[in-house]
Amino acid sequence: MKPSNKIRVAVLFGGRSAEHEVSLQSAANVIQYLDPNQFEVIPIGIDKQGNWLMNEHVFEKSLEHASVPKSHDDSHTWFTAEWVGKAVTQQEATSMTRMENGARHFDVVFPAVHGALCEDGTLQGLLELAGIPYVGCGVLASAMGMDKDISKRLAMHANILVPSYLVIKKERFLQLPDQCVNDIEQQLTYPVFVKPANTGSSIGITKVKTKDQLKSAIDNAFQFDTKILVEKALDIIELEIAALESLKPNEDPIVSVVGEVKPRHEFYTYEAKYVDEQGAELIIPADIPNEIAESARRIAQQLFKILECEGMSRVDLFLEKGTNKIYFNEINTIPGFTQISMYPKLMSASGMAYAELLTHLIKLAIKRHQNRSELIRNYTGDRIVEPNRTA
Repeated sequence: MKPSNKIRVAVLFGGRSAEHEVSLQSAANVIQYLDPNQFEVIPIGIDKQGNWLMNEHVFEKSLEHASVPKSHDDSHTWFTAEWVGKAVTQQEATSMTRMENGARHFDVVFPAVHGALCEDGTLQGLLELAGIPYVGCGVLASAMGMDKDISKRLAMHANILVPSYLVIKKERFLQLPDQCVNDIEQQLTYPVFVKPANTGSSIGITKVKTKDQLKSAIDNAFQFDTKILVEKALDIIELEIAALESLKPNEDPIVSVVGEVKPRHEFYTYEAKYVDEQGAELIIPADIPNEIAESARRIAQQLFKILECEGMSRVDLFLEKGTNKIYFNEINTIPGFTQISMYPKLMSASGMAYAELLTHLIKLAIKRHQNRSELIRNYTGDRIVEPNRTA
């Protein structure tokens, strides 16, 4: 039996991602603000080799060091991808999912992870297979939201503006580099942004002003993904809006006030977000007219639904100077939860405190899992098989 009535929350952090270090900061904040009267925290760190380690300590958070310190001696490996397809002992198999008394190690997972193999549906698929409730978007929304190209295509299908862009696959660029450059110059004008299709935190992004800078920017982006976007740079104001699924059925998602990001770097770079404390000015609410703010909030709510989001997402928009046109930039299905992150700040400015937000998200995760557990997984013609309610 459980030692208490508290919900055991596994806070998942780290991961095999270029955003590993950012995740450590998010996890530290989530752990700090989870209501101790309601929740028992079980930290699970994923190291850069992909091993899932359970222990009582969060990795030391550091953006200055390339390596993350090893976990303490009281940790043990809960899961590693290397086990897939290999025989494991009964003891190992049991330790992965349940404690000695048969109860699960935890009741719900809170993924405080970012980037590829964490936020792109990969992790969510693993948790679905394991039958474990988890916070945030499901497999489909996570995958679509992570891929900047796919999410933009769906936005355009809904008549939402996106900046003009081209997609380049790595194999084609290696075979026809001059043709790719010609395509870019014929269809777009400088400056442009070169972006990996599947990264966050501005990792791998370069602003290119001349042809001489283009190839190195493309090479840099291909270090992080096999598909990249080359996107027309607009003269814009950067807007961010937090969206949150309602606990009430059939109710539209909650959208926050609009925030504005004023980067002091060339653009809102990784360094501006996480390294340079003066890298950007965050303005909440954004200094824009009310009618524009309301339009931005409607678009954010629309995108949350178009992309089949659940739980939470942060929607990033561009407001073009001079025309006041609103463009979709990207959606983040696991937004940052660091002390300076916009998502919790926006929700707080909209009347939902950090601890209340975390509780809301965990309730949503448990509710979704309960609803999905009612689905029938076996089919034998006309005979109805009762769903497995023990998951």
